[in-house]
Amino acid sequence: MAQKEEAAAAAAAAPEPTSQNGEDLEDLAEHPEKLKELIDLPPFEIISGERLPVNFFKFQFRNVEYSSGRNKTFLCYVVEAQGKGGQVQASRGYLEDEHAAAHAEEAFFNTILPTFDPALRYNVTWYVSSSPCAACADRIIKTLAKTKNLRLLILVGRLFMWEEPEIQAALKKLKEAGCKLRIMKPQDFEYIWQNFVEQEEGQSKAFEPWEDIQENFLYYEEKLADILK
Repeated sequence: MAQKEEAAAAAAAAPEPTSQNGEDLEDLAEHPEKLKELIDLPPFEIISGERLPVNFFKFQFRNVEYSSGRNKTFLCYVVEAQGKGGQVQASRGYLEDEHAAAHAEEAFFNTILPTFDPALRYNVTWYVSSSPCAACADRIIKTLAKTKNLRLLILVGRLFMWEEPEIQAALKKLKEAGCKLRIMKPQDFEYIWQNFVEQEEGQSKAFEPWEDIQENFLYYEEKLADILK
């Protein structure tokens, strides 16, 4: 009996049900136009920042041969802008997608590229958890063709669906378009760890390579060389 009374009291004290956006559900029922606005929202948003969580890096960037469960793309970028006087200004950050709509590569062109000054020259380096899909490769090619002051180097942890003819053709076209593409070495993963991964305040933990990091690098390097030859 006491348990039932406690349960009833808990139910009475519980907050009114809300939507994921904090909207009162009864209010939404009375105002259907608000519900329509929520339904029309995109299924996810691009997440951006300067440093990514440690567990994300260790799982998403690991250069495993079979990337089961890794349904996101993480893109760390370094932008170097050079003026006529030779002075270089650098900025960096990362983008993450939910693999549902615009990918991280497209997000860079949609959010970062518009801030570029046409009077400057830009050298951009991407450190990406996996290589671009065919659609993103096409977007990269088109962007490089119309953005003459942009040079792009892409370093990838893994090759995405590299056995598919469509993907192989897309990677070849990237090379032909002047985009430099290579597999990340262990030193590149260490660079990401030092510059893009959250560290505890006042501490800088050393990068600890996983057991097969060098072996998997050589595996993917050989596959990419075969594709691009």
